[in-house]
Amino acid sequence: MKISLNILLLCLTTFTMAFAQKAASKEEWVSIFNGKDLKDWDIKIAGRPLNDNYQNTFRVENGIMRVVYDQYKTFDFKYGHIYYKKPYSYYRVRFQYRFLGNQTPGGDSWNVRNSGIMLHSQSAESLSLNQTFPVSLEMQLLGGLGKGERHTGNLCTPGTQVFIGDKLRPEHCTDSDSKTYDGDQWVTAEAIVMGDSIVHHLINGDTVLTYQRPQVGGGFVSPTSDWDSGRFGATAANHWISQANTPLGSGFLALQAESHPIDFRNIEVLDLVGCMNPKALNYKSYYVKADNTKCRYKK
Repeated sequence: MKISLNILLLCLTTFTMAFAQKAASKEEWVSIFNGKDLKDWDIKIAGRPLNDNYQNTFRVENGIMRVVYDQYKTFDFKYGHIYYKKPYSYYRVRFQYRFLGNQTPGGDSWNVRNSGIMLHSQSAESLSLNQTFPVSLEMQLLGGLGKGERHTGNLCTPGTQVFIGDKLRPEHCTDSDSKTYDGDQWVTAEAIVMGDSIVHHLINGDTVLTYQRPQVGGGFVSPTSDWDSGRFGATAANHWISQANTPLGSGFLALQAESHPIDFRNIEVLDLVGCMNPKALNYKSYYVKADNTKCRYKK
């Protein structure tokens, strides 16, 4: 009877440990877009005050966040972004997007089937009134044009710069090695962002670009195309100039409005910062950055 009891206790212990390990490894993705409205998002469009959703550019229809221009006569340099309320540092973000229809009249030629998600972005409220793009790392999204290659999941660097390997990449945009996606098909994109150390871009599950050591610097687009070209106010420009070459390890997520209609859906974030004490109730084995102030224990 004693042996049987010991075996039973061993089985229970093994089962409990296996259950705890499974719970610790279960990824807790959070939907940051509720599919109903734009709650928890801030809008900033160049030349317009914060949260002025000019011409109903950003809207929600049938569970989709849409960027549309049916109320515009001309684009008129109204570059816009919609920002989620919470900043992140170590995280994964994934979503689906599709381009639709034709570009809005007045949009720049390079913005045909062009949009993006801004990583480690400055906040919406910190933008200058006329500023076109936030200081950030842009995961650029491009749709195919029906002929030739056109990669997506690229990197553009408004006010920032990165290293690839040990080499600083001063150019504004760096192509990924993704496939080309023509037409109005849904494409799944993901970014894995590890603070100021390394960032991976994924398209439909494939890693298409990796870069390291993101930092502020390099002018707005280049040393010769500086903050004035991005329509920064003088105070803002001086601030970012003073931050040159400093690591960029956290910030906000923002989706772009660049003159071509685009839809987004299933926008989710997996925070990689949290309790890393295995004795805590909310320990997760996939966390990579500890914040043990969040740990919860049995009473």
